[in-house]
Amino acid sequence: MAWTFTTELIEWRGPAPFVFAPMPAVMSAELKEAARGLMYWGQIPVAATIGTTDFDTAIWPKDGRFLVPVKVAVQRAERVDVGDVVTLSLDVRAGRLGR
Repeated sequence: MAWTFTTELIEWRGPAPFVFAPMPAVMSAELKEAARGLMYWGQIPVAATIGTTDFDTAIWPKDGRFLVPVKVAVQRAERVDVGDVVTLSLDVRAGRLGR
């Protein structure tokens, strides 16, 4: 099952600043249910697309919705940054990242 949504990119500072695409709360709940059994350490592996750029990542919950990390390579390829509105498509991956 795939999800597509439009969202504003945000910054969340941890040890280093990261750019995220917040998933709407209702879609986040749907995805959490669909990914039951694939979640590890609260993360779900996904394949994502912004514009014409495809990338693999893992999303995790924060404040009742999932955050999709937007890699620097994707930000550069699509010329997007914090505050920009993007349309993002994602699909749950059957395996963990890095395998």
